[in-house]
Amino acid sequence: VQLLESGGCLVQAGGSLTLSCVASVITFRPSVMGWYRQAPGKQRELVASESRGGNRDYADSVKGRFTISRDNGKDTVYLQMNSLNRDDTAIYYCKAQSFGITYWGQGIQVTVSS
Repeated sequence: VQLLESGGCLVQAGGSLTLSCVASVITFRPSVMGWYRQAPGKQRELVASESRGGNRDYADSVKGRFTISRDNGKDTVYLQMNSLNRDDTAIYYCKAQSFGITYWGQGIQVTVSS
């Protein structure tokens, strides 16, 4: 199974961006899908995740600004990011969990300029 991310780019502070991640296998049916990020010199951290049942979890730093959503029929997860600031600059990774196995995307760069 591959997780294919898209949507990363350079954006100005205060702007918005939407990331997408789709699983390469149609019948994947992951229990949890989410986004993590890793900034230079920092550890990878959870940004947001959503269970198949719709339970969502967010990092405190993005609450009120980011929204995660899933399309279970397409095994796709989205991350709508608003009011971006320079602290959001990082490589964003899609993560999925299915039957005890964790899968990661290759990562996509998001750069917020001032």
